[in-house]
Amino acid sequence: MRILAIDTATECCSAALLIDGRVLMREALLERGHAEHILPMVDALLREARLPLRELSAIAFGRGPGAFTGVRLAASVTQGLAYGAAVPVVPISDLRAIAERVLNEHPALDQVLVCTDARMREVYWAWFERGPAGYAVGVGEEHVGGAAEIAVPVGRSGQATAQVGRFGAAGSGFAAYPELRSTVAAPAALILESLRPHAREVATLAAVEVAAGRVLPAEQALPHYLRDDVTQTPHAPSLN
Repeated sequence: MRILAIDTATECCSAALLIDGRVLMREALLERGHAEHILPMVDALLREARLPLRELSAIAFGRGPGAFTGVRLAASVTQGLAYGAAVPVVPISDLRAIAERVLNEHPALDQVLVCTDARMREVYWAWFERGPAGYAVGVGEEHVGGAAEIAVPVGRSGQATAQVGRFGAAGSGFAAYPELRSTVAAPAALILESLRPHAREVATLAAVEVAAGRVLPAEQALPHYLRDDVTQTPHAPSLN
């Protein structure tokens, strides 16, 4: 399996090439200028692997949520590359990519609350758990809203599914809004506030999707801004 992945949703501009379990990477922390860097990164990876675009199994991208221009850039670059090479695409949630890194690096955790800064005094957030195959899967919907709206996922019994000490928290939202950090500090096993999505995890998660046949045509490489399709947060017990 050969998967090219890119992510430009945050300051971390990254590209990764997954070839039969081996990962090649390029990355840079940038305040701006992602558009000038991402294609040279992709070109460098393909040259290093001596792999033409047309021989890829798929092109994956961080579809958001994140910075508007960054999410749009990843989608448009992916769409253009996929059209030219006639290969399918795989959109991966940037929140899920963060969760995947946390679960991979901390095997004792069962769940992850990912919360990233959405500006305008809001956060993007979602819960993820370790799926049967060991990869991060979503628990409920992804949301955007005030920090006070974050709620613990609830099972069919009406009980909170996140257990004290068995879940972690990650994302820039915890650095941007200190009150959120203090809310989850006691029940969470750890808080990783500097974690950003990376193309490495986008590629890892995309491999699962490709193996299951969940790929899309190039024209469906679309951004997911989340603010355009906000859903109501279901009632759930507070973390307090």
